[in-house]
Parts: sequence; C-alpha cells; structure tokens
Amino acid sequence: MQPWIEIKDANKKIDDFQLGPVSLAIEPGTITALVGNNGSGKSTLLKLIMNLANLDGGGIRVFGKSVDGKDESWKRHVTYQPQNTVGWNAYTGEDLKRLIAPLYTKWDEKLFERMIQLLNIPLDKRFGKLSPGLQQKLSLSLALPRNTDILILDEPTVSLDIPSKKQFMDLLVEWMEKEDRAVILTTHQPEDLQKLADYLYLMKDGKAVGRYEKDMLAAGFRRYWLKEMPAVRVPGELSRSGNGLISDNPDTTEQYFTQHEHSVIDVKALELEEIISLLLK
Repeated sequence: MQPWIEIKDANKKIDDFQLGPVSLAIEPGTITALVGNNGSGKSTLLKLIMNLANLDGGGIRVFGKSVDGKDESWKRHVTYQPQNTVGWNAYTGEDLKRLIAPLYTKWDEKLFERMIQLLNIPLDKRFGKLSPGLQQKLSLSLALPRNTDILILDEPTVSLDIPSKKQFMDLLVEWMEKEDRAVILTTHQPEDLQKLADYLYLMKDGKAVGRYEKDMLAAGFRRYWLKEMPAVRVPGELSRSGNGLISDNPDTTEQYFTQHEHSVIDVKALELEEIISLLLK
C-alpha cells in the first residue's frame, strides 16, 4: 500500500543539534509512535512534516506532495496537535470550536460533544485560565472531531489524569476503527505504547535507532535465570547479571541451552519499557 507520509533522508541542524538523516514511511491504518530520550528530535521531526521548520536536506511528501512545495492542499487532510498551543489563551472553548469546526468538512459535532461531556471540559472559560490538564483535554477534543486522514499528536496524554488518559485512548482506538486513518504520536508513556502503537520508531540524540513492529519487538526479548551461568558468551546474549541473562534472540539462546545442557530455572518476557531502554542505550 502506498504510504501517506514518506520521509527520505530528512535532516535539520538547530544550533549544535543535528537531526537525521531520518527515513520513515507512514501507511494508512497504522499508529506509529516516535520514542526516544529527551532532545532526540521527535518534536522537531513533527514540525518538519508540517513544514513549520525548513529542511536542510532530504525530503518529506504527504499524499505525494512535497511539504515545502507550492501546493499545500495536503494540509486539509492533516491535524497537528503540538505540545503547547500558541494563541488560544484569550478564547473560550466555545470560541475555539466556532473558529475551528467550519474549516473541516468532516467535522464531527457529536464526537466533540461526547468528548466534552466525557472529559468534563468547561467551554465557557478562557483557554489560558484552564489547568494544564483541562487545556490538553480541550485541545484533544478540538483535534479528533476534525476527522482528517492523518492525525499528528505531540505527547497527547502527558497532562491527563489516569481516568481521562484511558478514556482518550479508548476514543482514539474507536476513531481509528471507523475508516482508514494514520496516527503519528510522540510519547514517554509506556501504557500509550502498549495500547495504541502498531509501530515504534526509536530515536536517540537526533539519530534513528530503528523502526519496529511492536508485537514482534515485545516477543523478541527474554530474561533467563540459570542454575549456573555459562563461562562463555551465549548466542543471542544481550547482557547478564548474576544468574540472569537477557537475550534478543530467544530461539538461538534456548537451542544453545539445550545443546549444552544448561539448566534454566525460570524465563520471562521483558516489559516493552525495558526493551526500549536497552535499545536506546
């Protein structure tokens, strides 16, 4: 299937920070999470996709159109929600809805009203007077109902309380199931990755670590506790400590244990958060 977003060797230098080259394809029907340490360039990459920052090299195309070209019709098909919204403080939620809704032909008023009620958002207060959590709830309630093909969210659950976070994730999953759509999000929240992401794109200090299918990644790491640790390095071994050994190739590791008659006391899958930490080291 033809990707909706194609990023090829994109790079950007900001002061002493170098992003890229980054290459990534976003296909319809998928949720891709950008994951990395603070300052890895995740938010910068989103701005480059939206042409809010100029590329120094490489290219980005959305629905076949270069994002820095004269034809900006692709923007009608994309919703971008940054971490910090600029220029909204003087407006109430009702004001913002009146400004935003007419711009989107597929605006879903029922979904907007449902989110406002579910997340308990006051529409009569100015945005700047709301708490960070309520600001985030209102921003998300003004993003999802636009019903664009592509939704780009920068840390969407960072200020949400636990019940609201679950409610929003449920809404996003439901929204994705209605038709072919694509979501890109950045997050540091393991539960977001576990519930939402199909693919993880790992970044470290501006460099790409790799793109991984989440379920395959989670299945590819095991921790073994052994009665006696082998004196030599085991095939697939990633690290060891005491009687514990972590493998990123369980089939090869277990075959070695069987062939050399090493007694395995226990074995467990690694949590996704731990796997990501290992990959980013």
